[in-house]
Amino acid sequence: MTTNANGDGNGNRNRNRNRNRNGTAPLEAAVDAIVLDIDGVLVDVADSYRRAIIESVDTVYGRTIRKDDIQQFKDAGGFNNDWELTDAAALYVLATGEGYDASLAEFTDEIAAAGGGLEAAESAVRDGIGAQATKRVTDRWNRERLRDVFQQLYLGEELYQALESGEPDDDLRQEGFIHDEPVILDEETRNWLLDEAGVSVGVLTGRPEAEAEIALDRVGLADEIPVEHRFTMDDWEEGKPHPRALTTLAERFDADSVIFVGDTLDDVRTATNAIEADPSREYHGIGVLTGGLTGAEGRQKYADEDAAAVLESVNELPALLADE
Repeated sequence: MTTNANGDGNGNRNRNRNRNRNGTAPLEAAVDAIVLDIDGVLVDVADSYRRAIIESVDTVYGRTIRKDDIQQFKDAGGFNNDWELTDAAALYVLATGEGYDASLAEFTDEIAAAGGGLEAAESAVRDGIGAQATKRVTDRWNRERLRDVFQQLYLGEELYQALESGEPDDDLRQEGFIHDEPVILDEETRNWLLDEAGVSVGVLTGRPEAEAEIALDRVGLADEIPVEHRFTMDDWEEGKPHPRALTTLAERFDADSVIFVGDTLDDVRTATNAIEADPSREYHGIGVLTGGLTGAEGRQKYADEDAAAVLESVNELPALLADE
């Protein structure tokens, strides 16, 4: 169980002190609903969204960050939207050309200390190089162009024309990275979710609605999870880790206890924030190691955020709940 910093009178704070052997808080109530993230949980996006971040910055500015650097932005928080993560990566690349000498780890640490997200990234640059140099950086910082290139790379020619209603650049006419998303959710787990678990199932993702539909179709859930049981980028402005989407789904399910399975620290923080926003229900944030967080280090980072459990993949969820 994650921490309710305010103490809700239901014992959440005390329960949080009782750790299981993995260093995470135990699940202590029957679960009524399971909410799933898509990226890194249902499909592997290492060679799609994450590749698009790197190559978008390189295409527009001729320099970029490394794939491993992306996780540092994710851990800093506030970058559930990969377009904004791309913007932050480009901002860092441009700032280094104007004398910003902090390492990327220092840059993302400063972002985290300021609460995460793109505004914190801008503040870090401004503090590092001053107003005049920052003006030169932001004059070259073309977020609209970055987003357009990202979509061309990710969607590919055909889907870009269909979803973005535009013509791709001649040198970007290619098959999109969206086709390089291996399915993580296996058939047995899918069938358990739909037929055996006896719970409501929902989706909470930072993807745009159309791209979420494509991924859900690929994993065999598009026809099984109704629109009212989904939250995508198009359905709310706040983004994770704001709890509104998760608490709204809980209300729609009329659930007393909700699990949210995600692959980032912000996913777990979403559950933590939901506890504070809606203390009448139980919320459990569960981290999986099929996104950017892996191994013992990933487990520890999840534990530090009070994850209720850490799984190698979503396919361990049936066994986890069978043990409760």
